[in-house]
Amino acid sequence: MTSRTIAWVSVVAGAVPLILGGLTAPAAAVAPTRGAQIRVNQGGYLTDETKPVRLMARAPVARGTTYQVRNEDGDVVLTGTVPAKPIGRWSKRYPAIYRLDVSDLHAAGRYRITVGGAVDARSPWFPVTADPAEVYRPLVTAGTTFFQIQRDGADVIPGALDRQPSHLLDRRAKVYRWPRMERGSDLILDRRLHRIGGPIDVEGGWFDAGDYVKFVHTTAYADVILFTSADLLGDQAPAELESEARFGLRWLSKMWRPRTKALYFQVGIGSGNRAGTFVGDHDVWRLPEADDTDTAHLDRFMTHRPVFRAAAPGKRISPNLVGRMSAAFALAAHADATTHPVRARRELRTARQLYARAAIRHPPRPLVTALPHAFYPESSWRDDMELGAAAIARAAQSLGQPATPYLRDAARFARDFIAQHDPDTLNLYNTSALAHLMLAHAMREVPHRHLATTRATLVRDLARQIKIGRTHARHDAFGAGAPPDEYDVNSHSFALIATVAFYDQLTHSQRFQPFASQVRTWLLGGDPWGVTAMVGIGQRFPLCMQHQVANLSGGTDGARPTSLGPIAVGAVVNGPNGASEFDRHLGGFQDGMRHCTTKGRHLPRYDGQGSRYLDDVRVWQTNEPALDMTGAAILAGAAQLAGR
Repeated sequence: MTSRTIAWVSVVAGAVPLILGGLTAPAAAVAPTRGAQIRVNQGGYLTDETKPVRLMARAPVARGTTYQVRNEDGDVVLTGTVPAKPIGRWSKRYPAIYRLDVSDLHAAGRYRITVGGAVDARSPWFPVTADPAEVYRPLVTAGTTFFQIQRDGADVIPGALDRQPSHLLDRRAKVYRWPRMERGSDLILDRRLHRIGGPIDVEGGWFDAGDYVKFVHTTAYADVILFTSADLLGDQAPAELESEARFGLRWLSKMWRPRTKALYFQVGIGSGNRAGTFVGDHDVWRLPEADDTDTAHLDRFMTHRPVFRAAAPGKRISPNLVGRMSAAFALAAHADATTHPVRARRELRTARQLYARAAIRHPPRPLVTALPHAFYPESSWRDDMELGAAAIARAAQSLGQPATPYLRDAARFARDFIAQHDPDTLNLYNTSALAHLMLAHAMREVPHRHLATTRATLVRDLARQIKIGRTHARHDAFGAGAPPDEYDVNSHSFALIATVAFYDQLTHSQRFQPFASQVRTWLLGGDPWGVTAMVGIGQRFPLCMQHQVANLSGGTDGARPTSLGPIAVGAVVNGPNGASEFDRHLGGFQDGMRHCTTKGRHLPRYDGQGSRYLDDVRVWQTNEPALDMTGAAILAGAAQLAGR
């Protein structure tokens, strides 16, 4: 099989101009002759906000070196002098990082920065706008498009990638006992899987990431984000946003069986078994619809996908699953309370049923998330239970039903969680910021002097979490709000932007907005690699994701892409990761993969501080998109836009 390079660009109807603006020659967007680079926010700055820009130099810049900002007509609209001292060092190749000040650029338009003299560098084009919707709404609309791409089952949306119905045999799936797995791996040790039930209907839902396995743990979290984003935006919410949240909820409804009090939490397996008698989802690179017609005996668990339950029927269930599941149904009830009260009461009843099954006295160790647990190593559950209780309280209030017992529970869980001083911030593994926002809103409806916590305490904890990111940013030459040498930096960063908006909403302030602007710049091209976190945003974004549908659904061959085809618009990848996470060699391409690698971007030359970023279909560590990462971008856009 010959090596091929492919690239994609969105052809989604109605795409926001900022998503595609200027994408005519991605390889030439940044073309300094002497190695210096200028990193800007390719998604756009607001006219009245701080506008972080970084100059990456190969050596200290001569005193008095100037820079200019030009508009599309070539006119110089702003000039400045590169500071005498760099703000930090990034790597041996780029030992001098300078902060350029273009905050006086207040007129809307499209601009480019050039630095003269021995530096001779120029930035990509970037927009400046007075309309927050032009900056934040693309995160919502593009992110929602990616969720549509992730749909499984019969109700798919073809879209630019020509998605087809898939895994229709999930309608009659069998339930299996948890298999034994190799330590530190998803390789199954058993020679066969042991059936314990079924058939049950688990058709639908979203693929979790670039593969086709489906998890309640991630789906419920994503659904909470979608419903919360729609609630924050109100009348500004695009219709597709709540529609996608409803799609996720329908699958969650199938995974919970109230009659038997059983929760099913996973559909599909990652790898096959050590004996080689069957393969799993990660072993074969293909489009998802191929599984429905695959008759190979070795592939039987890709065609007839196994389902696993969180606990035996009637037994208590891992509280992390219960909390986020009950929150999803309660948020749906809150959304339906005025327009569909009958449906809302049914959704609230489901939320309460789930909530009552939580194993809070004796939680399982480890918590139930996925098989293996290492896929999503969740260790926190009180935040999830606060989330579920607070969402139920809000839904009950909106339906005129008693809410105080759930408020008391939520406050107690919040108090206990805050007392732990968790060093993490909002992401898949820490939902406390979302929970605090919901609880603070619910507290407005009743006196809370007898609750275990107060609104002021919740607000202080939001500020504490923001300060964790701000402290990191102050010591990072590019202002990153989370460590770029650890997993999920993009998810954490988008979520910090959302958390700032939560804090602003509850305090009616703009205290942390400069920090949010800085993190948004880092995410959208202002990082050392100059590649945005979301596909379709800016001039340079991930082209070679580890995502089977995107990889196999079109593109252009050639050593360097010169023409454009469909992409998985809206996908957010993990972002840079620790250099230790990569093998010395990336290894071969999996059978069936289209060979996509953007070597022409020379991204490794920008690695530093123990972090790496590679845009290569083989590299899941940096380049695989997922529901929780994209959901964080949607939430950031919605929360910030709602406060404007």
